[in-house]
Amino acid sequence: MGFRKKNKSPPVLSHEFVIQNHADMVSCVAMIILLGLMFEVRFVFLFICMLSDERAEQVNLYQYGPKDIATVFFYLLIAVILHALIQEYILDKMNRRLHLSKTKHSKFNESGQLAAFYLLSFIWGCSILTAEEFATNPTFLWEGYPHTHMVFQVKFFYICQIAYWLHALPELYFQKVRKEDIPRQLYYICLYVFHITGAYILNLHRLGLVLLVPHYLVELLFHASRLFYFSDENKQKGFTLWALLFVIARLLTLTLSVLTFGFGLPRAENQGFSLAKGNFNVLTIRMTCLAAICLTQAWMMWKFINFQLKKWREHSQSQASKKKAFSPKSKPHKKDLARVGSANGVVKSDDKASPRARKAKAS
Repeated sequence: MGFRKKNKSPPVLSHEFVIQNHADMVSCVAMIILLGLMFEVRFVFLFICMLSDERAEQVNLYQYGPKDIATVFFYLLIAVILHALIQEYILDKMNRRLHLSKTKHSKFNESGQLAAFYLLSFIWGCSILTAEEFATNPTFLWEGYPHTHMVFQVKFFYICQIAYWLHALPELYFQKVRKEDIPRQLYYICLYVFHITGAYILNLHRLGLVLLVPHYLVELLFHASRLFYFSDENKQKGFTLWALLFVIARLLTLTLSVLTFGFGLPRAENQGFSLAKGNFNVLTIRMTCLAAICLTQAWMMWKFINFQLKKWREHSQSQASKKKAFSPKSKPHKKDLARVGSANGVVKSDDKASPRARKAKAS
């Protein structure tokens, strides 16, 4: 009985070594941080725990600060580990069954990872909105601004969101993403980091949470539909529902943004700019935020329209090719019949000599 040859392990700290073992390396760093809890190392709590505001009247209220950077870094490591687990134990097994091409394989992995994240974030965001009653009262988006204090679930939600989208940057290297796909993924990763971090720092976490939940629902539907499409190309009904909800989500985002920055915050009691108090309610910042949101929505609509036009062209081309394939064959002309007859022996003047020529030859 022969033994199976083992693949040679790549050199230590080479590119291939880091890509193959990045999850184990990150796990070791996370375990070192967790071991600090056993020895009661004080600075370890900066990485794991959400620190509350000592000046707040209630213990369960939190603020953001520079110490959040350590917490984001720790949960970034956790996101890398979870990413590797989903990839190895779920997506890779599904890829072996589907036998996808390299292009579809990369898109399938991307949609699988994002669908899991959007599903968890949507459920988590809905639970926060239900508990805090953000969605039932629109004036709650700007009343009492600046919203410097937040409950644990809201702060933890934003920490995890920032950590996840920051972890997506090194994953472009770990997952060996194709060069032609890197710019597209960089665009939406940077947009997520910019908008979510901006809402967190500018104390607009209420508005950011209300806008993220419907957006994540639409993105969840898109990537779930793409997963079903890769498993069976006839399953395309989900894209129709996604297209409808996509437009509704863009209109909802623009409406709430204009309502908050154009009518709500200008009429709020606390006006002015103060870093100490966390107040950014000035005209320049309001217009900058509104312009950033409007430009992002316009860019997304432009990409959406181009995507729909591309699908429409592909569908029309496929329909035209099917019509050509099933169209009846044209009837042959008389000249073609004459050629066929000569070939079948009806007219043999070219193949053999005439009787007069044979008689002259015999004489």
